[in-house]
Amino acid sequence: MKAAIVLFPGSNREGDAARALRQAGAETSIVWHADHDLPAGTDLVVLPGGFSYGDYLRCGAIAGRAHIMDAVRSHAARGGLVLGICNGFQILCESGLLPGVLMRNRDLRFICKRQHLRVERNDTAFTRAYALHQAIDVAIAHGEGNYEAHEETIARLEGEGRVAFRYCDASGKVGGAANPNGSTNDIAGIYSEKFNVLGMMPHPENLIDPLVGGIDGRGLFESLLRAA
Repeated sequence: MKAAIVLFPGSNREGDAARALRQAGAETSIVWHADHDLPAGTDLVVLPGGFSYGDYLRCGAIAGRAHIMDAVRSHAARGGLVLGICNGFQILCESGLLPGVLMRNRDLRFICKRQHLRVERNDTAFTRAYALHQAIDVAIAHGEGNYEAHEETIARLEGEGRVAFRYCDASGKVGGAANPNGSTNDIAGIYSEKFNVLGMMPHPENLIDPLVGGIDGRGLFESLLRAA
């Protein structure tokens, strides 16, 4: 698999994403936000976490209009895989590749901690290494992770099975204190209509090594390699 990681001014997780992908067996390259094309043969585009363009205007709003995003939209339209993590999820929403918006956290505070997610389906290119409704331990670090959308959009996402992950506790129970930011329906990640684009707030790339306390994030990257 050839993975292209887009680097925006203010991105700070591109190295983590590259490491996770290489560990799984992917070939990675960094693509600058002002480029107009993706490397030939790109299978997967990753929009990493960080604070693109300093989060000015709205988180991800300027990055969503960067030159490279035209190539990313074309890649997705052809069925190519796209993964947006944290700020990358915000960019996917701002660029029109995913519906909805990421708002300020419920308590108006930046949250940085370990967080469990429930895998809502395990038949996609991103989740085949997991069990259905498995509770995985990853990490979050965001101030604007509260996913919101119109009622009809939420109903469509739910009805079409496009919720990828929900915030949960260690036993897999969703709701209440297990939701760190107030996100509607405990949503932590969603898919596009063709299930080839995934946006998620938590950071699976931070939990891939026992030395840092866990390896539950590996499954996502291993799933992508299997899909390739």
